[in-house]
Amino acid sequence: MRTLLMIAYHFPPFAGSSGVQRTLRFVQQLPAFGWKPVVLSVHPRAYEKTSEDLLREVPEGTIVERAFAVDTARQLSIAGRYPGFLARPDRWMSWWFGAVPAGLRMIREHRPAAIWSTYPIATAHRIGTTLQKMSGLPWIADFRDPMAQDGYPEDPATWRAFDGIERAAFAAATRTVFTTRGAAAMYRDRYPAQADRISVIENGYDEESFKGITADGGPLVPGKVTLLHSGLIYPVERDPAQFFESLAALHRAGLISPDRLCVRFRAPTHDALILDLAKRSGIEAYVECAPSIPYREALREMMRADGLLAMQAANCNEQIPAKVYEYIRAGRPLIGLTDPDGDTADLLMRAGVRHIAPLDDVAAIGATLTSFLADLAAGTPIAPPDEAVAQHSRLSRTRELVAVLDAAVAG
Repeated sequence: MRTLLMIAYHFPPFAGSSGVQRTLRFVQQLPAFGWKPVVLSVHPRAYEKTSEDLLREVPEGTIVERAFAVDTARQLSIAGRYPGFLARPDRWMSWWFGAVPAGLRMIREHRPAAIWSTYPIATAHRIGTTLQKMSGLPWIADFRDPMAQDGYPEDPATWRAFDGIERAAFAAATRTVFTTRGAAAMYRDRYPAQADRISVIENGYDEESFKGITADGGPLVPGKVTLLHSGLIYPVERDPAQFFESLAALHRAGLISPDRLCVRFRAPTHDALILDLAKRSGIEAYVECAPSIPYREALREMMRADGLLAMQAANCNEQIPAKVYEYIRAGRPLIGLTDPDGDTADLLMRAGVRHIAPLDDVAAIGATLTSFLADLAAGTPIAPPDEAVAQHSRLSRTRELVAVLDAAVAG
């Protein structure tokens, strides 16, 4: 059995983002394909939130090295302020200092056949670059999403740090991986000399996580249609302002009522922003923010919701929220508030979802929501069909990763 050194910030006991699922499920499933994972992550002190929930799902006997790291914003700030260079490329830049010696020890002890590192914490790829150069091992850089983009990161110094890490990764990596077709196409244009080394491995859902979960228990909010957004709301990339304006317009027209409709945001992080926007739009009676809950409870909530809400702005057209794959597996009706030309909309349409509107178009959102609620009331089947669901399991993604690993080692 070959060994794979996996460098990942998002790993149990981290809590607060579905991004942790990608690495965790690879760790669970790789041994069945002849690869033994050993994990290089951060000390739990670097996490803002932790949970024992997913920690119990790490396979017994898995070697996990938790290297020194701190969160600059929480642990190195004075009165909420800290020097900018201590947070470039990200707030966990200190991880590099602990991870490089820890990674070299792991390479000497476990003799991995390859290295794998995963974004969106840019320091992970900086670690991967260093370890690849020092060991000469094949390295797979799992970008997931684009790094240096037009206008992102906004801070010019941080953008330059991202750009430098990205260029170094493409120069040193044996393979690079993205989670969407659009992101892969963008990077083939950006790095044409490395185009044949770019692969797509989408995110997915873990069937084992859904085992034993049912929609029993009745509606989430008795007497109301409940639309659920589960997970992070970003102030720009998933800005709900136009959605709220649309709700306000439908309310003024008498087409919806807070007695019949509830919009729940589960663990959105930016609760205050959401509630303030709802108040300013005059629709606070429709909106509730709910705290984080254990992962399987969150999945069960998805399966009980009347509708699941996916949100992604046009400036993220080459990205797909990982949560959307769990939405698809949950088997509930879906609304996509996203650019119809983006990768999120492409995935939803491939899954049979037809209620899609741009996140920034009040009128289109209103028309789509009205149609969605009418279909619900009429009992029209609008959930993703079983054949579309089966295509997106994490197991199929692990097979794709193994193909990339085997090719990297053979090359």
